[in-house]
Amino acid sequence: MTRWRARKVTARGLLYVGAAVLVFQAAFPFFWMASTSMKLPVDVFAHPPSIIPKTPTLENFWRLFTSTNFLVYFGNSLAVSGLTVLLTMVVGAAGAYSLTRYRYPGREQIAGLILGTYMFAPIMVVIPFFILVKRVGIENTHLALVLAFTSFCLPFTLWLMRAFFETIPIELEEAAMVDGADRFRAVVYVVLPLALPGIIAISIFTFILAWNDYIFTRILISSDELKTLPVGVQDLFHSALIDWGLIMAAGMMITIPALVFFVAVQRYLVRGWGAGAIKG
Repeated sequence: MTRWRARKVTARGLLYVGAAVLVFQAAFPFFWMASTSMKLPVDVFAHPPSIIPKTPTLENFWRLFTSTNFLVYFGNSLAVSGLTVLLTMVVGAAGAYSLTRYRYPGREQIAGLILGTYMFAPIMVVIPFFILVKRVGIENTHLALVLAFTSFCLPFTLWLMRAFFETIPIELEEAAMVDGADRFRAVVYVVLPLALPGIIAISIFTFILAWNDYIFTRILISSDELKTLPVGVQDLFHSALIDWGLIMAAGMMITIPALVFFVAVQRYLVRGWGAGAIKG
């Protein structure tokens, strides 16, 4: 019994050590970025390097806000990401509801085809999409970005939301309609609240993808005042001298909003992935 307990303690200790190594590996780049963002230029290249700044300063953040267009890029990213989430959720919910509540020829084939389109990498579709928006006349606009992000997120959104809607008994909607509600009200007040964990999980996925995208923005947007954060921060690099303190401060300001958003809704995310896995 003692030997069995010793093996159990040893196995648990190894598990904790492995988990600690993985956490350190994932968190170290973030800590290094935070440290560099608060270092003076002379301390960035100090040898030996130090994780903790010798003289912490917020000068890099001040220069980021006052001498660059970072706040403009930040506002553009918020607007584009928010509109992308809204449009993706509306279209995705309508499409997923159709795939689960209506019967028509080829329904399952359509669902499979939708998921198959998600296999294409963004770089494969960005040039055809650019040609399309140029012919329509909406190149170099945030509308083109929102449509691009939505088209890329929509296949995965439709497939996952379909799995959530399938877990909701249709009898609940029928009971609401018997009580006098029309189908739209039944969906809004019965189906969507029950699918809320899945909707939030998909919203996080969509928001992070739109927030971090570089390829679509670099090709579709040419005006500096319309750029989003990934492209705007990339333009802070100069061939002669790279201001790493400024770059790391920008990296912190890009990471923090997504991190705060994720932490605020992580319990819904866990519930959402779990519910989708049970049915899907």
